[in-house]
Amino acid sequence: MSDINVTTPQLKEIHVHNSKNRIKESKGYIVFTIVNTIIMILVSFATLYPFLYLVSQSFTSEQAIIAGHNGLIPEGFNVDTYIYVMTRYPMKFMPEIFPDLRVPEFIVYYINTIIYTLCGTVISLFLSAILAYPLSKQKLKINKIMSPFVIFTMYFGGGLIANYVLILKLGLTNSMWGFIMPMLISTYYVILMRSFFMSIPKDLEEAGEIDGLNKFGVFWHIARPLSTPIIATMTLFYAVMYWNNWFNAKLYLQDKTKWPVAYFLQTIIRGAGGSDPDAQSMAANIKSCAMVLTVLPIICVYPFIQKYYVQGMMLGGVKE
Repeated sequence: MSDINVTTPQLKEIHVHNSKNRIKESKGYIVFTIVNTIIMILVSFATLYPFLYLVSQSFTSEQAIIAGHNGLIPEGFNVDTYIYVMTRYPMKFMPEIFPDLRVPEFIVYYINTIIYTLCGTVISLFLSAILAYPLSKQKLKINKIMSPFVIFTMYFGGGLIANYVLILKLGLTNSMWGFIMPMLISTYYVILMRSFFMSIPKDLEEAGEIDGLNKFGVFWHIARPLSTPIIATMTLFYAVMYWNNWFNAKLYLQDKTKWPVAYFLQTIIRGAGGSDPDAQSMAANIKSCAMVLTVLPIICVYPFIQKYYVQGMMLGGVKE
């Protein structure tokens, strides 16, 4: 009778801890797991090594680098380069509000980059989404014209001169919009979002229309919340694009107070072999310092959206 009256939790406990119930792994699977783990460790190390090397070089003294230091541990620990990059040439910041405030140019450029990245990413996401969502509706007759037209722009464009003349005629030089506008929409990202929107069940959208939502309401209240993975992925892509862009600043931003940090660091790298005596004295590790300062914010943000990044790429790039 005692065997019959065993409670359900006790049965579960017996089932879990009984070694006879465990599935025995085959020798082939064990070997595969070991080999796969070793390969992934090697690939991870090969991926991390260049960045770790840059970090080590940026903190290594110039004498050690000239002597041939190439390890992952800094030798003759040195922060002079970072101090030079982040404190040189104080300039006026927001003179309309703070007429006597002077801030190192590196801080000014970092603030500019944050503003450009935030504004550009939000606007690009919105424009890309409202373009991709209608393109995902195959019943729309206009898509027979719009879809080929959008894809055409991915392979053919007006070119650098046409873009420059356009920004010049619009009077957007030396402004934030002159930097942002040429990158507002990426056709490749629109196609990824379109593929994701096509995977959303139509029944949910029809239910929203029955409840009284218009087309934009269906997009905003149904499609958008379900598209968190692809939106997070596109957020990363657009943010990296705006953060690392320096070429638009070189073309359209002649005013130094409006430069992004990427263009500022690019000028420092050029100056490391130029006529700046301070930069020449630190030419051995100034490039490493500039690269670390550029990529560090993106590396800090990536772990928070990694799970969405993987899911978004899988669901946005493959359609059942």
